[in-house]
Amino acid sequence: MGKGEKTLKVLVRPARLKSVIAAGMAGWMIMLSLGSAVASAEGYQGRPSTENSLGLQVKAAILIDADSGQVLYEVNKDEPLPAASMTKLMTEYIVLEEISSGRLTWEEVVTTSAEAASTPPDGSSVFLAQGDQHTVLELYKAMAVGSANDATIALASQIAGSEQGFVEKMNEMADQLGLETAIFTSSTGLSETTVISVADMAKLARIILTAHPEFLDYSKLQEYKFRERDDKPIVNINWMLGTNVNQPGLKHLAYEGVDGMKTGFINSAGYNFTGTVKRGDQRFVSVVMDTATKSARFNETAKLYNYGFSTFEKKTVLPPKSVVETIQTVQIKKGKNKTVPVVTDKDITFMVKKGVEPKIELVKNQVKSKDELVAPIAAGTVVGTVTYKYTDSETNQTLEHTVNLITAEEAEKAGWFRLMFRAIGDFFAGLFNGIVNLF
Repeated sequence: MGKGEKTLKVLVRPARLKSVIAAGMAGWMIMLSLGSAVASAEGYQGRPSTENSLGLQVKAAILIDADSGQVLYEVNKDEPLPAASMTKLMTEYIVLEEISSGRLTWEEVVTTSAEAASTPPDGSSVFLAQGDQHTVLELYKAMAVGSANDATIALASQIAGSEQGFVEKMNEMADQLGLETAIFTSSTGLSETTVISVADMAKLARIILTAHPEFLDYSKLQEYKFRERDDKPIVNINWMLGTNVNQPGLKHLAYEGVDGMKTGFINSAGYNFTGTVKRGDQRFVSVVMDTATKSARFNETAKLYNYGFSTFEKKTVLPPKSVVETIQTVQIKKGKNKTVPVVTDKDITFMVKKGVEPKIELVKNQVKSKDELVAPIAAGTVVGTVTYKYTDSETNQTLEHTVNLITAEEAEKAGWFRLMFRAIGDFFAGLFNGIVNLF
């Protein structure tokens, strides 16, 4: 990306921000006009919630399957709303990307900048002073467990020189990941102009879990002592952690299998929560935005999880290394055999409603031409794709899943003698067919 492009990006996002705020205000006016239809559902400071079939007290919410990204439930999923400290999920993701690329290490010492030290202490903080030195790992845990704003800015400054430089990096990353509604104006989420939809937040959370499963090692920590001299450890703000079942003050909110991800609160956002839960082979990602209280965000999330676990099950259409009935082989050139068998490289699995026979069908396949497949060809070579579609019988919503077709065995190259006689045979076959077509 050139310098001109980067400048354009910074100029375009504020313009997008104005339209997002205008759309948000229009949304609030529409909700207010609904009157008693949503009067019983309230978010923070009595703001009206969005009507939904589960009775969730939220402005927006979503539940997705972590493996496939399939949306299982949604409420107002595309409206950009203030993210509050859920914004830190992008900061955490970028830190993990920097570490995996070798540009940053967990042991690297960060000297607290004046910018980080001047973070208002009225929010979540570990009270960093200018010049304090801590490792990336120490600051990351403070951010992941306690949502420490000063630790977040210290990491942002270390990576990009300043928080504003890091914000530009956040917006560039949002574009790369296809987060169409995301507009980042701070690394912490303290700014109410940082907005994102629940759909894009769930997408970001799923990307983190897929690319960096080690994220959960930090998000599931019940507490973390930042300094040895600190009187008390930082207690994880995610009160819904399954391990909190043993904590007297939190066990009423603990939910078996919850091991992440991030809470958030500012006045304009209400109480938000991006969570994830795993039981057996099912992992869900959820987002709720603008709930009324600290506990409400977890209670509303529990409703989503209860719905997910009671309603859906995994249905595998094809296990990995399966033969697709209509495409058992592909033609190749110059091989000992003229074809090679093919199988799927991965399984094809959908989340389907329990007790309902799912409608799943093969809708598309694509294989490379014979001229593109010239022996020798190694086993496991990608030679095409197949796409299956699942249709929800109740909502008629559809979801497609595509996997690769790979060669099931090696295709050895034929010797010159066999190739010569094959060519001669093909020549006379073509000649005979040409004569027959004359009559």
